[in-house]
Amino acid sequence: MILRILPSPAQGKISVPASKSHTIRAIAFGSLASGESIIRNPLDSEDAHSAAAVYEALGANITKQEGEWRVEGFGGLPSPPSRQIDVGNSGTTCRMGLGTAALLPEGEARFDGDPQTRRRPMGPLLDALSDLGARAVSENDDGRLPAKVSGPWLGGETQVDGTTSQYTSSLILNAPFGGGDSIIDPVDLNERPYVDMTLWWLGKLGLSFEREGYEHFCVPGNQALSSFDMEVPADFSSAAFMVAAAALPSGDVLLEGLDMDDPQGDKAILGMVAGMGAEVREETGPIRIRGVSLEGGEFDLNSTPDLLPVMAVLGAFADGETRLVNVPQARIKETDRITAMREVIESLGGSAAELPDALIVRGGGLKGGKAHGFGDHRVVMAAAVAGLAAPLGVEVDTAEAMAITFPDFCERMRRLGARMEKE
Repeated sequence: MILRILPSPAQGKISVPASKSHTIRAIAFGSLASGESIIRNPLDSEDAHSAAAVYEALGANITKQEGEWRVEGFGGLPSPPSRQIDVGNSGTTCRMGLGTAALLPEGEARFDGDPQTRRRPMGPLLDALSDLGARAVSENDDGRLPAKVSGPWLGGETQVDGTTSQYTSSLILNAPFGGGDSIIDPVDLNERPYVDMTLWWLGKLGLSFEREGYEHFCVPGNQALSSFDMEVPADFSSAAFMVAAAALPSGDVLLEGLDMDDPQGDKAILGMVAGMGAEVREETGPIRIRGVSLEGGEFDLNSTPDLLPVMAVLGAFADGETRLVNVPQARIKETDRITAMREVIESLGGSAAELPDALIVRGGGLKGGKAHGFGDHRVVMAAAVAGLAAPLGVEVDTAEAMAITFPDFCERMRRLGARMEKE
C-alpha cells in the first residue's frame, strides 16, 4: 500500500486509541486467570489479534465484541496446542507466549512468525526459561524462531539479557504460575518503563513479587489469579505521532484520553517536544500541543526506543542538530530503525548519521519525496508526519504495516485536517 501525504497542519481535537502493550498484557493475564475476564476498550489491531490467537492456541477462549473482549482463562495451566503457533509480526506476543508455553504440564508448543519476527532474537529468553526448568530451544540453534517450548516451569534462578525488556516482562508475567519461586536478575536492563507496566499489572491483579530496583526480582510460584474486569488505557506510543504532528509549524491539537499517571514510558514524548520548544499544557483533562519553531537537542531514548522514528522526523524540522542516543535496541525492532530512519530522512532531502547506538539528525527541514517504509508501522507513520510539513509532501510505501498497531491512523489524522490518501 502507498500512503500519500500533502502539506497540511494538524489542528483540532482527537481521542487516542487504546494501548497495544496494555492490550497484550490484558489478554495474557486474562488467559492465565481462572474464569471469564472482561477487557474493555482493547486495541483492535493486528498485534492484538495475534495475541488473542496465540493464547487461544494455548487454551483460552476469547470472544470479541466491539469495545469489549471476554477471555475465559485456563487457570495457569495452558493446553498443548493442536497446531503450530503463529505470532505474526508481534514480538511482544511471541515473547509473552513463549513464557506461557513453559507452563505446559504436558506436550510442547512450536512458535513461528513472519519474516520480520523471525529475525528478532529470542535466545536469551529461551535460555532463561531453560534455567527455570522448561525445555526451550531454537530449532535452527540461532536463538530465533522457529522455537519449541515445553514445561514444566519449576522455578529457580536465572540471569537474563536486558537488551530488550520483553524478556524480563515475559518471565515476570508468567512466573507467578510456575511450580516454584523464580528469581530473575536482568543484566543491563533497557526499556524499563515496559517492565514497570508489567509490574503494574501484577500489582493491580494482586499477584505477589519482590524487587530490588531493576536488577533482582523474586516471584513466588503457585499463585492463583481470579478473573478481572479492566479497561485498557490510551496509548502514548500511538499518541506520539499526533503529538509530533501538533508540534510542527501551525499545529494545534487537543489530545483526549491520556492518563499521565500511566506507567507507559512513551509519555516522555510530551517532555521531549516541550524541550524542543513546542507548547504543551494540560487543560482539565485533554492535553494541548501547539507547534512553534523547534530547536534540536539530545534525547536519551533507552527507555523509549519506539519514539526514535518520530523524534528523528522532528529533529529534521528543528534548527540545529538532534541526537537520539543510548538506544542500541532500536536496531532489533521490526527493522533496524536507526538505519531505516537515516535512509528515510535522506530520501526526503535531509541529513542524518548513524552511530552504533544512536541517530544524529541535522535540522533545517525536509523537502519531501518518496520514502521506503520498511514494512515497519512506526517508520511508515513517522514518514507520514514528515509529509505534513514537507513542501513536496511524502509518498511512503508498505503503508499496510500501520494496521499492526494503529489501523485507523489515517482516519484520525484526517480529522485533524491532514491530507492523506491510501492507494
